[in-house]
Amino acid sequence: MRDTTKEMLAFVREMDKMKGILRANMMLDGSRHEDDAQHSWHASIIAMLLADEAGPDVDIDRAIKMLLVHDIVEVDAGDTYAYDEKGYEDKEEREQRAADRLFPMAGRVGAMMRELWEEFEACQTPTAQYAAAIDRLQPLWGNFWVDGKVWKENNITLAKVQKRNEVTVKALPQIWRETEEMLDEALEKGYLL
Repeated sequence: MRDTTKEMLAFVREMDKMKGILRANMMLDGSRHEDDAQHSWHASIIAMLLADEAGPDVDIDRAIKMLLVHDIVEVDAGDTYAYDEKGYEDKEEREQRAADRLFPMAGRVGAMMRELWEEFEACQTPTAQYAAAIDRLQPLWGNFWVDGKVWKENNITLAKVQKRNEVTVKALPQIWRETEEMLDEALEKGYLL
């Protein structure tokens, strides 16, 4: 059975709210914080650009789809800053409630979106690990390029950034080695503690 246009348009309208969910990370020109829609798009482009670095078991098209849907739940749950320990205490519960409400709004496609989101969250498959690595690299690079503004505001340590990027080491080892050079420079310049 075909989903009605009215149902699909309701979901389209709901997804527009991603444009209003501001993240801690800045636009690369430093003018303002980026929003969830911008982050998802930017990460998807990066996934395309780094496709040659992905392992042989990574489905790039699926990873891009994961990156496009991975933050949909934040329409209800809000964005939780990567290093917000308090926010992570109930993050999973908030996001599960959001998934229960939002994905069914997309009709039959919603089941596929939820499956992608769940695979991304579980981070067990090579494709999900690749997508998660991209999701972590995009704000890491962005923080570096805005002179560590958000890292400095939140007293972020090199150890925290390294811990958050353990999946990156596994999924994109060569890219991580190059990124470590940026982190060394960030430490030297006082962007990170």
